[in-house]
Amino acid sequence: MTKQIQFFDTTLRDGEQTIGVNFNIDEKVKIAKQLEKFGVDVIEAGFPVASKGDFEAVSAVSRAVKSTRVTGLARAKKGDIDACVKATKDATHKQIHVFIATSPIHRESKLHMTREQVIQSIFDSVSYAHQFFDIVEFSPEDATRTEPDFLVQSIQTAIDAGATVINIPDTVGYTNPAEFAQLFQNLRTNIPRFDEVTFSVHCHDDLGMAVANSLASIENGATRIEGTINGIGERAGNAALEEVAAAMYVRKDYYNAESNINLSETKKTSDMISNFSNMPVPHNKAVVGDNAFSHESGIHQDGMLKNPQTYEILTPEVVGAHKTTLPLGKLSGSHAVMAKLQKMGYEVDKDTMKIIFPKFKAVADHTNIVSENDLEYIMQEVNV
Repeated sequence: MTKQIQFFDTTLRDGEQTIGVNFNIDEKVKIAKQLEKFGVDVIEAGFPVASKGDFEAVSAVSRAVKSTRVTGLARAKKGDIDACVKATKDATHKQIHVFIATSPIHRESKLHMTREQVIQSIFDSVSYAHQFFDIVEFSPEDATRTEPDFLVQSIQTAIDAGATVINIPDTVGYTNPAEFAQLFQNLRTNIPRFDEVTFSVHCHDDLGMAVANSLASIENGATRIEGTINGIGERAGNAALEEVAAAMYVRKDYYNAESNINLSETKKTSDMISNFSNMPVPHNKAVVGDNAFSHESGIHQDGMLKNPQTYEILTPEVVGAHKTTLPLGKLSGSHAVMAKLQKMGYEVDKDTMKIIFPKFKAVADHTNIVSENDLEYIMQEVNV
């Protein structure tokens, strides 16, 4: 049976926690509308109690989007929840996201609370939130460093209090796919109503495993993935939603999962976030980087010219990117050079390439990319 995976975007909340990123309200509304086109199921529009600006932004996003659910973040505190109620009052579809830390280091060093106090706080806050929202999402912050028995107790308490979505945050990017699988297996064994609740994950990328951990969660019972566009966010960032979506698309044979994501809007969405955050996308970034569909190696270019599937498991058209490019450099082979010259209008074949290619290599050894002007010069010089 094919699983339906929800996508929860927190670019406007966790993404804005990136050092130096500060979206204004107009930008947040434009981003939210684009995220709606992209097909995300939930937009976490901000942390309403944090500031007047955040409250106004959540309110503006709530009014702007029509099909996507809007949520605000709240600590397990009545005032935070009240702020979310007011900020999302105009949303067509809404929920709330309540959290409290559950790991020993957070309980003892940050909260100065006992296990019992944390459990009471979970029950009180989720019960209170449930009075105003049909969908209450609860997150045990730093879940992957929480004792397994206490994690189960915390989650069960939230469910008993009315939570319909349980999010498992890998807050500091601590876990790995195998451990994450074990965590979910433990929850499935010990949470009686596991299949009646939406389980979500929120993975950070401190050790570079956010996307891998998110995908592992799909295999083990999660039906919602949280993350950001381009993977922006606190410290090393969050799981890049476009990478999770692309992996599900390419490996649908393995994950057997579908989503509402419109992959053709991927590049446009990525470019908007890059522009508004003033954070250039790395050239080698998966799915949306400039080099994601570029091939310079001669062996790769030869394969691409014969059959693109030799080196591309995802086409640029699927994600709304520009066409595949075969930039010419010192590693390029004669096949790619000949194809480029033919595209430029030159009548060349394998025999003439025996004269042209050495000239090409001589130029390529002294430049990063051989341009069309360089090729014109070479053709004039060889006079073929």
